[in-house]
Amino acid sequence: MYCIETKNLTHTFFAGEPVLNNINLQVPENSIYGFLGPNGAGKTTTLRLVLGLLRKQTGTVEIFNKSFDKNRIAILRATGSLIESPSLYGHLTATENLGVLQKLYQCSPERIGEVLEIVGLSSTGKKKTSNFSLGMKQRLSIAMALLNSPSLLVLDEPTNGLDPNGIIEIRELLKELNQNQKITILISSHLLSEIEKLVTHVGIINKGTIQYQGTLAELYMKQASNSFIKIKTNNPEKTKAILLSNGFTAVADLVEVTMPAVEEKIIADINRQLVSAGIDVYQISIATNDLESVFIDLIKDLDN
Repeated sequence: MYCIETKNLTHTFFAGEPVLNNINLQVPENSIYGFLGPNGAGKTTTLRLVLGLLRKQTGTVEIFNKSFDKNRIAILRATGSLIESPSLYGHLTATENLGVLQKLYQCSPERIGEVLEIVGLSSTGKKKTSNFSLGMKQRLSIAMALLNSPSLLVLDEPTNGLDPNGIIEIRELLKELNQNQKITILISSHLLSEIEKLVTHVGIINKGTIQYQGTLAELYMKQASNSFIKIKTNNPEKTKAILLSNGFTAVADLVEVTMPAVEEKIIADINRQLVSAGIDVYQISIATNDLESVFIDLIKDLDN
């Protein structure tokens, strides 16, 4: 079952080419879905349309298996969001900022303390948010998104501008919310190395069109041709020569030889040949491109 599903979502600003073209987003329930794409690809526009922050032109949006147009209020009551920069009152404390929303949401006042505990801000006391670090402001914004006990979180670049420690804190927080509180999370980000450690599913958008959608494992399988083998020996040039004599493509540098991925039994045969030739084999490893490499290759292929 999909928590979010859009069908043929198309949007145009002014006259000209559409910034979104038939977007069919499918975010599985209880997943952490990473929405990726270059700057200007259409990520934020898509999220704004999903949340009703932009007037929809063409297509449909369903959330919790219900039409957004017909169930807008009920859907938004069960949804938390952070789009672009946090919206905070700098002269108020964290508790006071949340108190403003608590009255709007009409949720229990005790919920304020609960969400501050969840995001690690329960000890901020009377400190004004204008004196918060960027990481604290981001965590407070997530607390605001959690105040109404949502089943869905939509986050646009929640780690933007954070230092490495702040990024790790937000990552672990989102994992906890997903795994322990069963909250579905749709997150856009340009930090691909962090997304790889966080998400279960990804959607890649480029020039207003979804280019890939599915699990990380499926994406890596799709790009399986990018797998390769690294062989570290005491004689890379001689190792390369033996591989070439066996019909393999091989590239050597000062410490290792790289060749395309092959079956395990072939790797074992290569190892025997190298040892028989008097070569000391230090390591044979199978490497695959990380999400960043796969993403760049995919976008590059589609741009050509």
